[in-house]
Amino acid sequence: MADIVVLNLQGKYQPTIADHFFQVLAGHQAQILDIEQSASHEHFSCSALLSLADNTDAALLFKDVVYFGHRFGINVHIEPVSQDDYQRWLIDKQHPRYIVTLLARQVTAQYLMSISRLALEHGLTIERMERLSAPVDVNTPPTVSCIELMLRGLPENLPQLRNHCLQVAQELDVDLAIQKDSVYRRSRRLVAFDMDSTLIQAEVIDELAKEAGVGAKVAAITEQAMRGELDFKESFTRRMKLLKGLDESVLAEVAERLKLTEGTAKLIPTLQKLGYKTAIISGGFTYFARFLQQKLGIDYVFANELEIVDGKLTGEVIGEIIDGQRKAALLQSLANQEHLVMDQVIAVGDGANDLPMLGVAGLGVAFRAKPVVKTAAKQSISTLGLDALLYLLGYRDQDLP
Repeated sequence: MADIVVLNLQGKYQPTIADHFFQVLAGHQAQILDIEQSASHEHFSCSALLSLADNTDAALLFKDVVYFGHRFGINVHIEPVSQDDYQRWLIDKQHPRYIVTLLARQVTAQYLMSISRLALEHGLTIERMERLSAPVDVNTPPTVSCIELMLRGLPENLPQLRNHCLQVAQELDVDLAIQKDSVYRRSRRLVAFDMDSTLIQAEVIDELAKEAGVGAKVAAITEQAMRGELDFKESFTRRMKLLKGLDESVLAEVAERLKLTEGTAKLIPTLQKLGYKTAIISGGFTYFARFLQQKLGIDYVFANELEIVDGKLTGEVIGEIIDGQRKAALLQSLANQEHLVMDQVIAVGDGANDLPMLGVAGLGVAFRAKPVVKTAAKQSISTLGLDALLYLLGYRDQDLP
């Protein structure tokens, strides 16, 4: 039976290290079972799991590797691996992987300590950490930071793990997103957004209410609906009736003063360059959704059509009100149209009305949402802008177009 060994190398990075190391291994016909190498901050590290042929002189191989280390100033550690340990390693490698994304304005050691303890409590091993956000200038405080961690293992209770992530995130005032790693994570193709308080900072119906002189009344109803305390259709109907008689000319004025949320102006064109289709699926109004569509280049728009008679709002909408269930149905229909499975679909929203849509999407993200929505959604972004969604997809700043 072939001998199995693990070689660990560490030292100052030099461009020719890898070439000479593999030359040594090739000279002894070593079979590479697993390998990881990294070079960071002028530091080199490599871990190689090797199978040695029966005719390999292990002592001579070890001598050559040690000489290689001495020649390049590299620390070398060689350790035999038993067949039992190798079989355990094979089993561990078959366990699912989870991706934890840490989002914060800046990252401290305390954050990573909390995540490592969380992983330990749930029987997970941290296999890799990588910074996805751009390098930091030590003299300039960072405004965006993201660390991605790859965990492996079999958590006994995944919903409980998600809840613990949410608790830790709240305690540290950061965002922690945990996703099961799968082939679909890098093959998402459709991103659907709520509009109000997601793509734009305002709730349009509240802005229209201000123009109609009923701002306080409508805002109070909106707040209740966002928290999930009122049925959306009921709250929508009540608010619409308060807008009856508002002049149609107000729509253009309100549209022009709408401000995009942080990160939207970067996110949408980036998604388009990466080949994603984008959609607005909103319980708001088509007038404003189409305004954004033209401004941002959104592919699809679904929203409520205001009924206007003689230049005045009637307080009604044309057709079926788009509530939470309707949003989910529209998203599923759009995915079918694009020949996608739901695991390839992303949905982003902030209100209770968005939860059905977030639930059917492969990746559902609550954006700057109320606590009840953050708890119900699988993922959330609260500390950074909307473009932090790119980190949840695994993109590094330096890789973006």
